Amino acid sequence: MLGVTPGFAIDGETLVVGVDEAGRGPLAGPVVAAAVVLGREIPAGLDDSKRLSAKRRAVLDEAIRAGCCWSVAVVQPEEIDRVNIFQATMLGMTRAVASLSAAMGAPSCEVLIDGNMTPAGRCGEWNWPARAIVGGDGVEPCISAASIIAKEWRDRLMLEAARAFPHYGWERNKGYGTPEHMEALRVHGPSPLHRRSFAPVAQLSLI
Repeated sequence: MLGVTPGFAIDGETLVVGVDEAGRGPLAGPVVAAAVVLGREIPAGLDDSKRLSAKRRAVLDEAIRAGCCWSVAVVQPEEIDRVNIFQATMLGMTRAVASLSAAMGAPSCEVLIDGNMTPAGRCGEWNWPARAIVGGDGVEPCISAASIIAKEWRDRLMLEAARAFPHYGWERNKGYGTPEHMEALRVHGPSPLHRRSFAPVAQLSLI
């Protein structure tokens, strides 16, 4: 999924793309990566999505998607299980940047990624200069914007999943291994959205 703001001007300069992901740690649901090129008017109050209230994050998510160019890539649990969570995260980032770049006419760009690694050399489809920034979601506005979109997008997916699989409390824990979630796993077993390669799920599947 992507959004390119109408009238967004490239002007021939190298664009800065911020990238972040949400959902590496949960036992269920997808990992979501987002890529963002900020518009000329940067939404006020951008920060690491984890430091924002849910209400403020929702307001910023709407503002970013209305005034910036963005793309989201969703890597589902079955692919996470097939390639492992690290590689799934690299794939998600690559797909998000590829989609955004293609939609904007493949301009020259530099990619800033939250963390200490980039997909360069780790994902064959990665084709852009990239720099990893530890804590980047709190200091680089374009990464902050990507962290907000990724977090909000994944939360909406987990709320939808909670309606289909109501036993696990995903509307509250978003798939993380809380005591409530672990107890539901013990009672009901894993759902189709659980990551079978993650140890807590794999161990319960053997009981």
